Amino acid sequence: MRFFHLSDLHIGKQLYGYSLLEDQEWILEKILQKVEERKPDGVLLCGDIYDKSVPSGEAVTVFDRFLSRLTEIAPDTAVMIISGNHDSPERLSFAGSILERQNVFVEGFPPVKEQEYIKKVIREDEWGQVEFWLLPFVKPGYVREVFGGKEPESYQEAVQGLLEREMLLEKPDKEVRKVLLTHQFFTASGEKPKQSESETIMVGGLDQVDIGCLKGFDYVAMGHIHRPQSMGNPWIYYCGTPLKYSVSEWNQKKYLTEIEIKEPGSRPEMVLHELKPLREVRALRGELEEILEATGGVPSEDYVSVSLTDEQEPYQPRERLESLFPRLLEVKMDNGRTNMLAWEEESEDVLIDPREIFQRFFSRMQGREMEREEEEIMEQVFQKVGEEEI
Repeated sequence: MRFFHLSDLHIGKQLYGYSLLEDQEWILEKILQKVEERKPDGVLLCGDIYDKSVPSGEAVTVFDRFLSRLTEIAPDTAVMIISGNHDSPERLSFAGSILERQNVFVEGFPPVKEQEYIKKVIREDEWGQVEFWLLPFVKPGYVREVFGGKEPESYQEAVQGLLEREMLLEKPDKEVRKVLLTHQFFTASGEKPKQSESETIMVGGLDQVDIGCLKGFDYVAMGHIHRPQSMGNPWIYYCGTPLKYSVSEWNQKKYLTEIEIKEPGSRPEMVLHELKPLREVRALRGELEEILEATGGVPSEDYVSVSLTDEQEPYQPRERLESLFPRLLEVKMDNGRTNMLAWEEESEDVLIDPREIFQRFFSRMQGREMEREEEEIMEQVFQKVGEEEI
């Protein structure tokens, strides 16, 4: 059983005021080409189809074209769609029963009543059945009636309660492979996923759900986090967005994730197909004249963020940059004076963790967040310094 795992299309999204619809249509066409080439048994869309709960007419048209083309070129491919926190469950579920006749299965709502259960799509291959569980974005308030009118106290309790309730009804059968489609903020024993600036995460971590409740699934297809990554287990996976939706993602690669599940008990196999965008998101840093000279006078259609290191503010930097970068996102000054001012503002908080100070300094100097390996080295240094002081 082979399927593509997609999420967070965010159709209709803007980047610094620039519409991305043309870029999104381009990347969706690349995905369709890969569907035609690879002929997967399924295509999973794990939430945040649209960027807004009330999408524009143009955004709806883009997704409508994508679905229509998908069912034309791959009529035997099951398309499974769940809503995310950006979607309107009602709007996304519209005409769901009609779509199922075209092999398109949409679930906008989690179970909201005691007699309702998680929607399952069952497919078969040479090794038997594969169950695809469609669990849209869950808030505790959504599922109050499922638990006799008592609202779960947390997102963890809501999601875990729904899954445990279903598992109790299931007859244990190791021959039936299970795939979960979900759209939540999952953590692994307290470890959070790496995030990007384009994500909306609840302050205070109230929306966190530990992966401990995901036992029993052969693969968990997750949406919500925009950077591709696994959580605690290679087969509990965020596929990420098909496009870069913030400057913080400028150095990330985006992929179409292909999963193949074979005989029961075997590990899924993953293939990542790199997605090349119509226009890149780039972050440039340096003195104005250096940046202008590096273009060779040839304009670029990419989305560009510029950090200028000139000690003296240059003449009309934005106007000169826009002549070569018509999709200029922002121009920031990043020199010794601005760094010192920022450092003084941060230093006013004398209680700040020195590790956080170093992480902020690193981010400002390098233009990116620290990788896990770099954080581990930093922690080793701080521990060594602490031991020497003792």
